[in-house]
Amino acid sequence: MAKLDVNEYNEMIFTRINNLISEHKLIKENELIAVALSGGKDSVLTLHALKGYQEFLDFDLVAISVDEGIKGYRAHGIDAAVNNARELGIELIQKSFLEDEGFALDDIYQEFKSACIPCGVFRRNILNKTAYEVGASKIATGHNLDDEIQSFLMSFARGDTIKFSKFGPELDVIHPKLVPRIKPLWNTPEKDVGTWAILNNIEIHLDECPYSHLSLRAKIKEFLNVNEDAYPGLKKNIMESFQKILTFENDISTNLNECELCGEPTSSNICKACEIKKDLVS
Repeated sequence: MAKLDVNEYNEMIFTRINNLISEHKLIKENELIAVALSGGKDSVLTLHALKGYQEFLDFDLVAISVDEGIKGYRAHGIDAAVNNARELGIELIQKSFLEDEGFALDDIYQEFKSACIPCGVFRRNILNKTAYEVGASKIATGHNLDDEIQSFLMSFARGDTIKFSKFGPELDVIHPKLVPRIKPLWNTPEKDVGTWAILNNIEIHLDECPYSHLSLRAKIKEFLNVNEDAYPGLKKNIMESFQKILTFENDISTNLNECELCGEPTSSNICKACEIKKDLVS
C-alpha cells in the first residue's frame, strides 16, 4: 500500500469541506458559529476545518462541550476537546448534565430502553441553550457522511418521516430560540476523518460509548460497514440516491411552541427534556 502524503491528504479533506461550506453558504460574514465539541475525531476535524476557513471568511468561533456523566469514558473526550480548543485559540464553554440538569447519565440510563434516548435529548437541549445564550447564529456538528446515511435509515425504519427534513448539510431557522445546525462534514466519509486524525497525530477521543451498542444506530452502522466491505462504493451510492430523490419542505415551523416549564422550543406544550425530568421524579 502506497504511503499517504500528509499535505496532499489534508488538501483533499479541507478542500472538500471548504467547497461544501461555500456551495451551501453554511457560514456568512460576521456570524458566530458554535462548534459542538465532544473531543471525538469528527467534532475535532470540524473545529480545525472551521478555524482554517476563517482565512477565507470573517466570522467568529466558540466551542461547546457537554459532559454527559459517563464514568471512565467522557473525561478522555473532554481532555481532547480542551487541548484542541486551546491549541487553536478558540474559547471552550464546558457544560455538564450534572450541573445543568441535576444528574449524570449514569444515574438515569436504567430508566430507558436505550441510554441514547435521554442522552440525545439533554445534550441537544444544553447545546441549543448555550449557543443561544452566547448569541451564536449556528451550531456546527461533526455529522459525517456515514452518520447522515445512518440517521436517514433509522428514520425510515421507524416511519418517522418528519425527521427526513433534517437531511442535508444545514437546517433552516424554524424558531427564534432554536439555533440551526450545519454539518461541514456532511459529504466526508467517516474513514477519511479517522485517517486525517492519524496522519496528523491529532489528539482525539477514540473510545466507543459504553452504551452505544444498545442503539439502533449501532446496528445500522454495522450493517452498512459490512456491506461496504463486500460492495465498495455502497455508501456513496446510497448518499447520491438520497440527494437525487429527496426534496423536503420544513412543515413543522408553525407548530413550534415554547415549553411551559423552561421556555425552550417544542412541538408540544412541554419539551421532551422537561417531560423526561418529570417522569424521573414521579
